[in-house]
Amino acid sequence: MILVDDDNEIRKGLPLRTRAIKTNPDVLPTTPISQLLWDDFWGTPLTHSGSHKSYRPLTVLSFRLNYMASEFQPRSYHVTNVALHVAATGLFAVLARTLTPHARLARTAAPLLFAAHPIHTEAVAGVVGRADVGAAIFFLGALLSYMRYCGCSRGNVNGSAGGRVGRKAWLGAALVSATLSMLTKEHGITALAVCAAYHVFVHARLRPRDLLSILTERRHRGVAEGLAALGAALVVLLSCRLAIMGSQPPEFSPADNPAADCDSPAVRSLTFFFLPAFNAWLLLCPYTLSFDWSMEAIPLITSIADPRNLASFALYAVLALLAMTVLLSLRRRRPGEDAASGETTTSGDVTVMGLALMLLPFLPATNLFFYVGFVVAERILYIPSMGACLLVGWGAHLLHARARTARARRLLHGALIILFLLFAARTWSRNRDWATEENLYRSGIAINPPKAYGNLANILSSQGKKEEAEWAYKKALSYRSNMADVHYNLGILFQEQKRYEEALQEYKLAIQFRPRMAMAHLNMGLVLGLMGQKAEAAEVYRHCSQLDGSGLKDPRTHEATKISALFNLGRLYADDGNFERAIGVYQEAVEKMPPHYQPQSLYNMLGEAFFKLEKFDDAERWYLEALKVKADHVPAHLTYGKLLAKMQRIGEAEEWFERAKTLAPNDSTVHQHFGQFLSEVERHEAAADHYVKAAQLAPSEYEIIFNAANTLRQAGRNKQAEDYYRQAVLLRPQEATSHMNLGAMLHVNGKLLEAESSYLEALRLKPDDSITRTNLQKLRHLLAKKGISPSR
Repeated sequence: MILVDDDNEIRKGLPLRTRAIKTNPDVLPTTPISQLLWDDFWGTPLTHSGSHKSYRPLTVLSFRLNYMASEFQPRSYHVTNVALHVAATGLFAVLARTLTPHARLARTAAPLLFAAHPIHTEAVAGVVGRADVGAAIFFLGALLSYMRYCGCSRGNVNGSAGGRVGRKAWLGAALVSATLSMLTKEHGITALAVCAAYHVFVHARLRPRDLLSILTERRHRGVAEGLAALGAALVVLLSCRLAIMGSQPPEFSPADNPAADCDSPAVRSLTFFFLPAFNAWLLLCPYTLSFDWSMEAIPLITSIADPRNLASFALYAVLALLAMTVLLSLRRRRPGEDAASGETTTSGDVTVMGLALMLLPFLPATNLFFYVGFVVAERILYIPSMGACLLVGWGAHLLHARARTARARRLLHGALIILFLLFAARTWSRNRDWATEENLYRSGIAINPPKAYGNLANILSSQGKKEEAEWAYKKALSYRSNMADVHYNLGILFQEQKRYEEALQEYKLAIQFRPRMAMAHLNMGLVLGLMGQKAEAAEVYRHCSQLDGSGLKDPRTHEATKISALFNLGRLYADDGNFERAIGVYQEAVEKMPPHYQPQSLYNMLGEAFFKLEKFDDAERWYLEALKVKADHVPAHLTYGKLLAKMQRIGEAEEWFERAKTLAPNDSTVHQHFGQFLSEVERHEAAADHYVKAAQLAPSEYEIIFNAANTLRQAGRNKQAEDYYRQAVLLRPQEATSHMNLGAMLHVNGKLLEAESSYLEALRLKPDDSITRTNLQKLRHLLAKKGISPSR
């Protein structure tokens, strides 16, 4: 994203994960809190065609609370994430103890492995991963509450009034928790399915052939009641979700999920079959991790001969084997058999819950029901990892129970300890990658080089390492030449270095690959203007202002950029003295600007155009509008002060200049304008003080230095004036006016031969300047009177 301020400052955009917080208006207290219910995770209305449809109002609310506590200081956000992970681990430990009450090794190993699992680093260390951690907490709350509900209804549904109230309270708590989980992240709704699996296969201990009897037999009324409540909640939640998000599905870039964009059904199928196997491997061996797996970081499977198909086959074979084991266990049951009646039965229960926790929350990410905007996302494995850890812990318990010697048990304990330490070490190492953005992007180069190099270049550029940034941008493009964002950011880099031709070429390439990229159009217009190609710049600005924004990921920025294009078009006309035309464009921008656009600069420039036409009443109205929108807008203070001075309201004018100085005491422009005002009312001493302050703040700005020298001369501070004229000459040695004024000051200060040298240099640069010639004649006449020979 870019913002064009009064001085055309250009800013780079933020990664999507950062945009969910830093540029999300819903995080700010100024946005009505009710707006969280209608916007997606990035602050875009859900009904907009460019919305990601990610509906997570509770997560955004938590960011808002963090902002109220510490604004954008990252520490509080990270501490909150860690605290949530601790809470999730605690709840998972309660679940493991409930499911395996007599298996100490299982109920100890499972939560420890979960706590240290490296796959969680993104969800905990990455602030936006809070959605997954928060959803997991409510998910576990729903499951534990539903298990209590099932416990209250053991035996039959008839009982005391207190028992019925308690049972319904636990059911209500489960449904509310599942809703909160979904409002934290979408896949939290799968808590309802896991609750159903627990009720049917673990609590009621039904065999597959008994499932239909739930609807017909009185003895299963408790199960029917629970499943009816879960089903009704599922229908209501999905209906509300669809109603809020609108009828349009989200749109994703082909780079986000290349397989979904592939025309071949065979390639799509083979790739989608493999991705769960890849995720399973990350759960088992989380060594190779990345912040981003898009852009074919995992190449498409285009042939049945691809060896990765063996991994797919292995996964589904293992799942089939586990399913068959569970089914055989279920078939041997008698309905209502107590879970503690035998280890085989308990083993089936734990396996059912482990598979349910691992598979059901992962289903939305499989592309089975709808395409998703990612290939692999480590954070979405936060809840499924509970199932994996539970199965590993239970497997360790079974091995321990079957171990015939103490040595075998010690070896098993040692293996679990080593696994925990390996997980902890990898998590510690991965946290170092997440400590800074530069570390994170460097760590992803081996997995996703185009995305990693592109993001790394942004970081290097922001650190002032321009040569390294340019190398990284070009490296990213060497892997994937059609990345519009990288071309755009490289264009910004060239523009900052005043390499305008190269910047222009990069902006054109960005537009070629993304024709509706308003930011590239806007900056191309800026570059054309700087190159003096004003007609071409005006054409680009106008085209930018008319770009369609439907279906774009960041419609707020797109619409704001279109208004910025009109703003800069108006400035282009104003700079050419065509103020009437500039006013027309500015007013068009005012009519079209979206509610989130910050219009103070636009209003200020509109007032400036009226001021130039000496329509002072209109100018004053727009200056005041700018100040109403943003009371601390310094440029409006300065321009309004100039207007009041022009209208001979001197006292009021000075008050506005004083306010500007209070708001920005270290802004050289403020002191420059204040000094100009004081000079115009002939308060030369005070004017000189402000110009000196401005010169101290901006020692390389020629205009400020030169004007400071002039004002010091008017105040009679000739020695200081001489020093500043010398500084002006150093800044612009080819500027004849600098040498002429230095000569005049030296002349006044009695340094006649130095004055003559400055006059001669001024005439060398501008031979026909009559004032310099006259001053030189006077000087030489004075030299003659003093009997001093001229230098030449």
